[in-house]
Amino acid sequence: MAQIKIKQTKSRINCPAVQKRTLDALGLRKMNHVVVKEDTPDVMGMVNKVRHLVEVTKA
Repeated sequence: MAQIKIKQTKSRINCPAVQKRTLDALGLRKMNHVVVKEDTPDVMGMVNKVRHLVEVTKA
């Protein structure tokens, strides 16, 4: 399956708790942190919830 790189580009300060938990579930702990995940509907749904905080590219 294809993989994607997810990079947190904006701060989680003043974000709702749900979005903070979504970032934690994706494995993003601080700004400019990059994780590689499988391109699944579950992961893309989480990315969609925090799309204003992250940047997604193909791995």
